Amino acid sequence: MTDDLTNLSFEDALAELEAIVRQLEVGQPRLEDAITSYERGAALRQYCQKKLDEAEARVQAIVQRADGTLDAKPMD
Repeated sequence: MTDDLTNLSFEDALAELEAIVRQLEVGQPRLEDAITSYERGAALRQYCQKKLDEAEARVQAIVQRADGTLDAKPMD
């Protein structure tokens, strides 16, 4: 299930997660479908959080030099 997440952009993953949330809020006819949707949603949430963490680390890695120019410091 998580293998196909790596091909998703953050925006696509977030859109799918939002659709699952809306679907679960409305209700589904079968409990098994709801559980499957919940599992997919949990995986998407984790994937989106990872992407946000990576983006935050990249932004934090940008530093301003004394002359005012920006540079990126290496990430650990």
